Amino acid sequence: MIANCHSVVLGAGLMGRLLAHSLARLGHRVDIYEAQGSDAQGAAARVAAAMLAPLAESAITELPVVQMGQHALKRWPELLKELQQSVFFQQNGTLIVWHRQDAPEAQRFAQVLTRTQTQLPSLPALQPLGNTAIAEMEPALQGRFHNALFLPEEGQLDNRQLLTGLLDSLQKQGVGLHWNNAKAPDDFSPGATGEPDWVFDCRGLGARQDWQALRGVRGEVIRLHAPEVTLQRPTRLIHPRYPIYIAPKPDKVFVIGATEIETEDLSPASVRSTLELLSAAYTVHSGFAEARILEISTQARPTLVNNLPGIRQLGERSLQINGLYRHGFLIAPAMLDIVLEWVQSRKTTLANHFALKFEHV
Repeated sequence: MIANCHSVVLGAGLMGRLLAHSLARLGHRVDIYEAQGSDAQGAAARVAAAMLAPLAESAITELPVVQMGQHALKRWPELLKELQQSVFFQQNGTLIVWHRQDAPEAQRFAQVLTRTQTQLPSLPALQPLGNTAIAEMEPALQGRFHNALFLPEEGQLDNRQLLTGLLDSLQKQGVGLHWNNAKAPDDFSPGATGEPDWVFDCRGLGARQDWQALRGVRGEVIRLHAPEVTLQRPTRLIHPRYPIYIAPKPDKVFVIGATEIETEDLSPASVRSTLELLSAAYTVHSGFAEARILEISTQARPTLVNNLPGIRQLGERSLQINGLYRHGFLIAPAMLDIVLEWVQSRKTTLANHFALKFEHV
């Protein structure tokens, strides 16, 4: 790789900021072009819980995503150390709970996770818990659930602290930040005189005109301030109709979500979905009844046909990275390292490991 390369990154969501940060650290002169402002209001990463739960997510995704999640649990601490601003990160595992009437659903869920572990023995074994063990792990849930599953070593981070920390890093590294300035790959001719050496398209749904297979999958998230609730780790409630996750963040803030709707509609959340999320959270801990609603957010996640991420090579020095779906924080470090390996050595060893093929356009 030639030092002092000039790279252009399109889109300043999670993938765009992370890639620009890493390229700048490698000695590239980097410019970011973002259609909206610096606050990431248009990024799917802003409306997320940022859970790092490869085994838990295996219930709805393919094995390569689980493997990318394992990679992320090793890489995120390294990436966070590169930032000058602190970002909340914990690796206290995931707790899966359910009410007695939903035991059959929980059994099916456990069977899926067990099958994943058979395929990936490197994953920490899930642990069945009874009353006493639940109370020891999460005292606030004592007596509320008779059985649970614990997934060791899974984690989470604070998505908004991360986006802010990456922005701070970009500013301090002298990255050119071009806000409210939408660009497309066709606006550049990488490698030509006076043009950047590399172009990386990380626009998410903003790239639909250039990547027709992209679609949006709506997600809804509620942020609460709940001083009466104490949870040590992300907790998931199994329910046949509205399963939810509760991710505890610093300062008694909790992110609650679940909804996935096959639409790009970004109108406010409905009363029904809000009531379902809040009611389910209340059944996990009654302290949520006195919580204050800080925010109810909706966003569409960029998704490809198979719900798996994709990389397309538009030319010798132009890549599109997209389709991170609901797994953005779980798979972004792997996607980053795949791109960096390609840029530095033109190898796809890591991509092959994760069964991710470069599509040539």
